Amino acid sequence: MTRIKRGTVTRRRHNKMLKATKGFRGMRHRVFKHSKNAFLKIGQRAFTSRKLKKRDFRSLWIVRINAACRPLGISYSRLIEGLTKKGITINRKMLADLAVNEPGVFKAIVEAVK
Repeated sequence: MTRIKRGTVTRRRHNKMLKATKGFRGMRHRVFKHSKNAFLKIGQRAFTSRKLKKRDFRSLWIVRINAACRPLGISYSRLIEGLTKKGITINRKMLADLAVNEPGVFKAIVEAVK
């Protein structure tokens, strides 16, 4: 049986990993063992950050809505409560967008809730 040399396969796999960690500091972009660990860790952090991004945006929308509500004499919680009671189904993203870009429309919504 002939001998199989796997050097090229391993080298390709290593180079692919080193290419993915290009720009990392120190041994994390030079040494395969450290590069592999860094790549796995960065993948976990990316997964977590995608979840956190949703949370951050929701809190941003809430802050914007609250800031737009206060001068109109109503708090955020009262606005959301009023929208629920009136049966107006509009999400926080759209409310925040209206508050920033269309203040007149937002004011009309607040007046409908009051």
